[in-house]
Amino acid sequence: MIAMFILIILLSVALPTYQRSVQQARETVLKENLFQMRRSIDQYAADKGKLPQSLDDLVTAEYLREKPVDPITEKAEWKEITGEDTNSPDGEQGLKDVISIAEGEDSDGKKYEDY
Repeated sequence: MIAMFILIILLSVALPTYQRSVQQARETVLKENLFQMRRSIDQYAADKGKLPQSLDDLVTAEYLREKPVDPITEKAEWKEITGEDTNSPDGEQGLKDVISIAEGEDSDGKKYEDY
């Protein structure tokens, strides 16, 4: 009985710590994925002289191997922000930014969509 109680106490301490570390790892991966996609958008624009039309253009042009998975939603779905392409003389639209579609806040209280 005493061993069971000790085990329960240890689990009650270890489980929340484990869950926090998993959540922090997901948040770190989300930040890195967004950084890499934004960097790829910038590289594409610098190389091609225009913004990509979507994330699929970055994959097709091999700036990304594949669409990254959002670790919070566990899906390869992102909100693509388009806007006027300042490099285009015709004022065309292009992909300017990417944000997470995950709802909620991180461990610091910052919304995922504000990353």
